Amino acid sequence: MLRRTFFGAAAGFALALAGTTTAMADGHGSKMDIVDTAVSAGSFSTLVAAVQAAGLVETLKGEGPFTVFAPTDEAFAALPEGTVETLLKPENRDQLVAILTYHVVPGKVMSSDISGKKLSAETVNGQSVGINAFSGVKVDGASVVKADIEASNGVIHVIDAVILPK
Repeated sequence: MLRRTFFGAAAGFALALAGTTTAMADGHGSKMDIVDTAVSAGSFSTLVAAVQAAGLVETLKGEGPFTVFAPTDEAFAALPEGTVETLLKPENRDQLVAILTYHVVPGKVMSSDISGKKLSAETVNGQSVGINAFSGVKVDGASVVKADIEASNGVIHVIDAVILPK
């Protein structure tokens, strides 16, 4: 029941934010920032709710640039039962911030910048994330399922799993 309530609240939050957006994510008109782009995509309501709970909305709406490896709602749903709800509790905010900032790399890294390479990149939380772009692109084992979604303050690469700091 709590899980259903959470996802309903997350969807409501995403719809409320989407209502304030006037530009199109596909480049028509002025580009939206990372948060508005994620909201308009419709498949990141859990991520958007987590960003809000962590107090990171204004940061990710900031100047940037940022590269965000964005887990889909399905990626969050694949976590063990109760994980998302536990992380959203105020007493777990520091842990939530650590996980979310592990999905963000300073700067704008496009797929063409890393094609055919294996490297690591320092994330906003200070730890490095492994990136392997030899056969498709994997970020700490999560596959990039859609790359290079540009926003006014960076780029989003959609991943199929939530990656966790060491």
